[in-house]
Amino acid sequence: MCGITGYYKFVERSSLNLKAATNAITHRGPDSVGYYEDEIVGLGHRRLSILDLTSTGFQPMYSNNKRFIIIFNGEIYNYRSIRDELNQLGYQFYGTSDTEVIINGFEIWGNNIFKKLNGIFSIAIFDKSEQKLTLARDRLGVKPLYYFKNEVCFAFGSEIKSLLKYECVNSTLNHHSFHEFIYYGYGLGEKTMYNDIFKLEPGSLIEISKNSYSISYYWKHEDVILQSEDNISLSEAVSRTKVLLEEAVKSQLVSDVPVGVFLSGGIDSSAITAFASKHYAQKLKTFSAGFDFDEGHNELPLAAKVAKQFDTDHSEIFIKGKDLPAIIEQMVLQHDEPFSDAANIPLYLMTKEIKQRCKVILQGDGGDELFGGYPRYHMLHNLKWYKLLFSSLNFFEPLIPSKYVREKTKRFYPIFTSNNNLFAKLLTEDQEDIPELSFSKELRFLMKDQLPFIHYSKMSKRFDYLEDDVQKLLWIDTKIILPDQFLEKVDKSTMANGVEVRVPFLDNHLVEFALSLPSKYKLHKGIKKYLLKKALEGTVPNEVLYGPKKGFGVPYQNWLRGPLKEFMKDMIYSQSIKDKNLFDYKVLTQRIEEHCTNKANWGFHLWKILNFCIWIDKYSIEVNSDK
Repeated sequence: MCGITGYYKFVERSSLNLKAATNAITHRGPDSVGYYEDEIVGLGHRRLSILDLTSTGFQPMYSNNKRFIIIFNGEIYNYRSIRDELNQLGYQFYGTSDTEVIINGFEIWGNNIFKKLNGIFSIAIFDKSEQKLTLARDRLGVKPLYYFKNEVCFAFGSEIKSLLKYECVNSTLNHHSFHEFIYYGYGLGEKTMYNDIFKLEPGSLIEISKNSYSISYYWKHEDVILQSEDNISLSEAVSRTKVLLEEAVKSQLVSDVPVGVFLSGGIDSSAITAFASKHYAQKLKTFSAGFDFDEGHNELPLAAKVAKQFDTDHSEIFIKGKDLPAIIEQMVLQHDEPFSDAANIPLYLMTKEIKQRCKVILQGDGGDELFGGYPRYHMLHNLKWYKLLFSSLNFFEPLIPSKYVREKTKRFYPIFTSNNNLFAKLLTEDQEDIPELSFSKELRFLMKDQLPFIHYSKMSKRFDYLEDDVQKLLWIDTKIILPDQFLEKVDKSTMANGVEVRVPFLDNHLVEFALSLPSKYKLHKGIKKYLLKKALEGTVPNEVLYGPKKGFGVPYQNWLRGPLKEFMKDMIYSQSIKDKNLFDYKVLTQRIEEHCTNKANWGFHLWKILNFCIWIDKYSIEVNSDK
């Protein structure tokens, strides 16, 4: 893994500080630094040495014919087979890195090289002959790539902080992304919280030259060939899933530094541990963490049992969430945006603890989205029964003893009495009522036409040809919550400490196979992740496969009532925040008081507002511009 940044000048006399932009992402690549600059293009690279630790792996790197120059962040797991192809074509290699394979593959295959790559990556390649810059991002969006374009320059980088070092880049609030943020806790799709700064979408590439600029897909979900029960039986799907997952884990063990696994004691991480311990040449390192804020959801004993069964070099780390304000501020700085999945905090603390012992970690992201691990898939799968249940709500609701359950049930009533499955999904998220009301009239006006559901609507229409509603939702989640929330969280919080995280469940072959299968194989007999569990029987202990899912949540709701209450209030009521006219303080103060006195749970709402205030305070963002 590494950090990349660079620019393409449209106005040659403009001055752009490549070194400052590259140094801004030193944490992503602390081992070495490299630059290329000419009159038009600048390329900066920070290296985290994983493959080919010698100087032959340094970047920027030239192709054999010296025409193409590459900077690359990621890992390619099938690079040896591509290297063999190139050897047969007469190509000579001087080192053993995957970077050298990519750049020489680009020389012969052009953009088709990206289709061949099975791995995680963001790549920039400059063609000196045609003066064309090409950027590409991996299929599912594991590795980030941001860009900015105006009449002066095109700039890009692994993190927004590198872009902000270029003089041509400005920073004003994107009100559409902000409206999404106050609902979900992060922006969706290609947008960021900054106007004119975008994310390159997964599976896509950009080509930039003096006279042209284009974005296209080299891979998309629609390329997947759908299977039916006539084409593949459940037993065949079970067998194939096991083979593909084992092959994915085996391929992702390639490294010239030690590899470990984050072992939570859950299904996905236990499966990765089982297969990795079988194929890793050394004794596999596994890491489990306990936290002083785990609220009793401690999976250390179960993780220890799994580690013992597979004879790993197991470490238990107990992490205290002390100095919470400083950690929360650090996470905002890592994301360069307000980002409200608080699980980034334990990931950051864990990798900070282990970074001297292990630079490469495997973990289980993607298993839930591919194999149906969330309750909403079960709800949609059984939608007719939920509708029948909720049609009787008015009669049964007074009999429910718990006030909280009654209120929750009332929220679900319009969901399951509506025929709109898209909004059924959206509204079952843990959202508070009308989050906009906490914000000032002026800010509400600026985002009133920027509806937060547009991206979900767009994806729903895109996949309308899928007749299976649950499969459609699984596909939507791999396009939205997986890259925009979970993979964003993992990348920023772990690369902050120079630790590379790999995700075997997002292997090309496993992804395409899982996406192709009928959802009834994944949600079978009322069991979530049924297909995956059957595939892992005999490999992962049944206690893990079929035991109760404990889950782990960061108790930010309680923090905001306790150790973070004064920090939250100091931030929200600071003069610098007040001067920006962001909030309706009458509404917001009421919500704070209701939460702090346990009269209501506004935890997620206030957590988002706290992160937003920190971001506004740390970055010079123009908020109330109607750009």
